[in-house]
Amino acid sequence: MMVLEEYMSLDPSIGESTFELEALPPLHLNLAFIELPQSHTKLLPSILQAPTLKLKELPKHLKYAYLGENGILPLIISSKLSALEEEKLICVLREFREAIGWIIADIKGLSPSTCMHRILLEEGAKPSREAQCRLNPPMMEVVKKEILKLLDAGIIFPIFNSEW
Repeated sequence: MMVLEEYMSLDPSIGESTFELEALPPLHLNLAFIELPQSHTKLLPSILQAPTLKLKELPKHLKYAYLGENGILPLIISSKLSALEEEKLICVLREFREAIGWIIADIKGLSPSTCMHRILLEEGAKPSREAQCRLNPPMMEVVKKEILKLLDAGIIFPIFNSEW
């Protein structure tokens, strides 16, 4: 509230506009929410359970190499490497393959507090609802898959019993 008073001292018309906006009735929106299914499956690292990845066609200067047998754990390397250079590179990568992330579950040691943020609110602040943005259906499917992936990995989580 202190910030509002500072602005009002600079320009009195701000106070009038604020009072007019506060006098308006609250906006009630009838929005439909999409429920995301909750998965209780724990993702295993790629070393234990190799993911099924869709490999795309690469340009001529790149090619796929595999760290595992039977075409699992793919990597993209230069096709201009000699056979000896390619073998040395793959040996080093096989030695340290735990450091390579094919899926989100492969990311180790990432503390949630590193990427978590908190919003400090003033005492007595009330929640407000903004209009929901619409996504086109193909984009909504992509967003839904990414959210489910982050939920399964434990990077994001739902908060129940929240006023916000």
